[in-house]
Amino acid sequence: MTGVASVIAARKAAGSGALIGYLPAGFPDLRTSIEAAVAIAESGVDVIELGLPYSDPVMDGSVIQAATLQALNAGFRIRDGIDAVAEITSRVDVPVLVMTYWNPVVQYGVDRFADELLAAGGAGLITPDLIPDEARDWLAASERTGLDRVFLAAPSSTDERLAQAVARSRGFVYAVSTMGITGARSDVDSAAKTLVARLRAVGATSTCVGLGISTPEQVREVLQYADGAIVGSALVKALSDGGVPAVAATAARLATGCTLS
Repeated sequence: MTGVASVIAARKAAGSGALIGYLPAGFPDLRTSIEAAVAIAESGVDVIELGLPYSDPVMDGSVIQAATLQALNAGFRIRDGIDAVAEITSRVDVPVLVMTYWNPVVQYGVDRFADELLAAGGAGLITPDLIPDEARDWLAASERTGLDRVFLAAPSSTDERLAQAVARSRGFVYAVSTMGITGARSDVDSAAKTLVARLRAVGATSTCVGLGISTPEQVREVLQYADGAIVGSALVKALSDGGVPAVAATAARLATGCTLS
């Protein structure tokens, strides 16, 4: 069992679920992004999803797009993200998964990226635009290094596609709660519950739900049927509006939703 899977399993054994928090590396600057990641870990986030800014973030909503564009305009590079992982993991005992579109990894070199991420203490990758049957190089590199690989599953996916995502994911399967892009919504799409049930029917043992979760109540709702809740835009907006203190307070508030009793 990997570090991420162990954390999620421990939360399940305790009768609750895991809170996964997304923040982009390099926003509003590299130093602040590291401090923000450390702060959310210290405020109740169980797994950090550290995003690598990319120029064509097709899955990201306006809040995250604006943040990643600012980071890129300030000169963010992939090596900065790996350095951020190294510092975060040296300061908090929380797994750090890197969320990245696939092209930057290819340009950097798949094996080089995997080796450097492993050396930095990273737990693995979430790859939103990479499907399992086109992931040969990443599957090989992650097998060699032991890094987690988190593939996405959507409500529109066929049962065959869901089975592929389950078979080849390690750590958890990322269930997309609604069709579209990231961003806080007033209601988490009911399709998420059905999707989690479909994933479990094809063998998933650890499924986390993301896209549109922004309140403790929504975290609690999702954890009634899933193993983890993933929050992004609400944390990024808090960081943008109020800096590290605000994002820490937001994480602490969201973490109250992990108490299911």
